[in-house]
Amino acid sequence: MSRKHSFTLTLSNNITEKEGVIFLLDNHTGFFKIDLETKKELLDLLKIERRYLQSFDLIYIPDMVGKTIDSDSLKTYLEDIIFVELKTTKKYLPNNPKGFFFGATENEFNFGKILKNKFLFCFVTLNEKAPSFVLLSIEELDKIIRNKRIQYQINL
Repeated sequence: MSRKHSFTLTLSNNITEKEGVIFLLDNHTGFFKIDLETKKELLDLLKIERRYLQSFDLIYIPDMVGKTIDSDSLKTYLEDIIFVELKTTKKYLPNNPKGFFFGATENEFNFGKILKNKFLFCFVTLNEKAPSFVLLSIEELDKIIRNKRIQYQINL
């Protein structure tokens, strides 16, 4: 794959992910996008290594549906926070997540194993015929994975 094509694909994926975040924030309360400093604070409060900063995109707090969040809320609802890693597509998937193709890092899976039921993958399909999202734990995801392969990404 050419460097230009790879760069274009990455930009497209980043835009789709941002649209997925907006879809969840606008239509399904309880999801929150937090900034980098708040992510650091949250991991520090939970005594989790900062190397997992990029292993989640959103947090979900079921008890905060319809509310806004601030630093004090994080401390108050610390035990209720669920870390969410977003996977987004525009593909038509009427039975989301069946047919979903996505990439995930080893860090994401390791983070999920550390947090157990406090980490979920969120599969968002933005296709206008069937927009939807599905939340799955690592355990639930492992049960439905049809094919999994390792791809090395190497910087020189």
